[in-house]
Amino acid sequence: MRKLTQDDLAKEVDVTRQTIISLENGKYVASLQLALKMAKFFNVSVEDLFSLEEE
Repeated sequence: MRKLTQDDLAKEVDVTRQTIISLENGKYVASLQLALKMAKFFNVSVEDLFSLEEE
């Protein structure tokens, strides 16, 4: 397992660390472009990273 900081991930997907924090806290909904970048980075499907469930 590799260690990955919020800053590392932000740089990989070309967003700010604050964006990653907001995603983790459920305060921001990723754009399709960002969701695809993150899925590609983690080598998983978008559905594995993000849920369509409403709160």
